[in-house]
Order: sequence, then structure tokens, then C-alpha cells
Amino acid sequence: MPTATGRVLDETSDAVDQVNILKARVRDHQELEPEASQTTKDKSQFRDYENACDRVKNFYKEQHEKQTMEFNIQARVDFRTQSRGKMSIWQAMEKLNTLVDDSDPDTDLSQIEHLLQTAEAIRRDGKPEWMQVVGLIHDLGKLLHFYNSGTGQWSIVGDTFPVGCAFSDKIIYPETFKVNPDFADSVYSTEYGIYKPNCGLDNVMMSWGHDEYLYLVLRDQCTLPEEGLAMIRYHSFYPWHREGAYTHLMNEHDYNLLQAVREFNPYDLYSKSDGSLDAATLRPYYEGLIAKFFPPTIQW
Repeated sequence: MPTATGRVLDETSDAVDQVNILKARVRDHQELEPEASQTTKDKSQFRDYENACDRVKNFYKEQHEKQTMEFNIQARVDFRTQSRGKMSIWQAMEKLNTLVDDSDPDTDLSQIEHLLQTAEAIRRDGKPEWMQVVGLIHDLGKLLHFYNSGTGQWSIVGDTFPVGCAFSDKIIYPETFKVNPDFADSVYSTEYGIYKPNCGLDNVMMSWGHDEYLYLVLRDQCTLPEEGLAMIRYHSFYPWHREGAYTHLMNEHDYNLLQAVREFNPYDLYSKSDGSLDAATLRPYYEGLIAKFFPPTIQW
């Protein structure tokens, strides 16, 4: 059974997703989306706010206050020094399944079904096997829920952004950064901060959450191409791939990765539907794909 805190985490994550769906819809009429990636549910039936709900506003207020350079350095120290055990990819999916939120009004799907729907939408569009696998695993970083002792949802879900330089006004609710200690720091508040022009995003510290955690877990334990790892690391970096911020930190190679992340994003946003998939039937196919890119167990 999912824990109460797990349900709250998933509810917050879903609420944040709905804000990004709403923001994406504003631009979707100008963009050609993969036909098969469209949900069978009319997008107008998703929760449609004129303004975000209080849960989202309060979430981002806390996130923007606490995602400091100091916290992010410590999070990476903890990542390197704390033991989180080993699991296979499918075992990790089953563990994540305990975060099912029965209160989500958009879908009754379990976490595994959402991951399978994302992967199946990518598969139907004839995308390569490695991208199907990315769709299958892209939210596994939410396993942080089980490991983040003493921290909260603000360090697991939500849009991501660089730390160590000025916070972009393209980040949702930018005014809430004013209470972040780094906001007025003599170095961290400058355009480039600790970075150099066009240093490349690979050299930039992203705010800690499920994207960054999963990227760090997998980058040395899989054979996914760099485009796939970029989809994992940056899929919540909406100020970048949706709003065009932080180009001053990008190098030429990042533009290729940006296209990959933008290609993945619609599958993540719009793959939810009320039609349930049979995980048992699909499992052999996806375990076969997993075996092509991952060892039998992963150090989490």
C-alpha cells in the first residue's frame, strides 16, 4: 500500500505536471507534435487553471527558498556517501509503484502504467529502442522519496534550474527566489555566477531532484546514448527547453541535446489516458529492452 507521504508526493507531482501541461498548451498550436503521442483524452479535460492551485504555489515557494548552492553541494556528497542498495530496473519500477495517488483526478493509473504509457506512445511512433527505455524509466528518480531523510518534496519533484548563478525570470514564480540566500550573493546572483560563458550544461549544477538523481545514478551504469541521458536529466528543466532561458551557458553540443529533450517532452506530458495497459503482458518486451542497456542490477 502507498504511504500517506507517498500519496502527497505524487499528488504534488501531478499538480506540477498540470501546470506544465497548461503552459505547453499555449504553444502547442505552433508546434507539430508526434501524432501517436497524443493522449486519447481531450487536453481540455485535464485540470485547466487560470492560475495554479495553492498546492503548486506553496510547493514552489518552498523549493525556491531551499534550493541553494550549499544544499546542492551537500546533496551530492550524500549521494556519493550514502548506501541505497541495488535493484533491477523493473524492481525499481515496482518500488516506485507504492507512490500511487488515489486522489489524482486525471487518471487512476499506477506509476508503472504511466511509465508504460509513455514508453508505448514512443514505441507507436517508431522511435528507437533506447528512447522507449527512456520513456519507461524517466520518473524512477522519484525513488528519492525513500532516501531523502530530513528533506521534502521540494527536493524531489518540480521544475529544475541551475544553481550557482542568477535565477532566470523564466522560472515559474521567479519572485519567490528573493528569500533564497543565493539571490543576493555577490557571485551566485550574477548572470554567469561560478560558470563561464558557453561552458556547456554538462558543467552546470542543476537543482537537486528526481531528474538529477536518476541521471547521476545511470550515467556510469548504462549504455543509453547521451541524448537519452539528456532526456532524463533535463525533462523538468522547463525554463530551458520550453522558455529558452540559460542559452548563455550552452555550448554548441547542447543545442543538439535540446532538440532531443523537446522531442521527448510531449510524450511525458500527454501520455496519460484512462485506458489501462497490461503490465504483465508488456513486461517481457520491456525487460528485453532493459537488458540491452542496463546490467541486471543497478546501484541506486
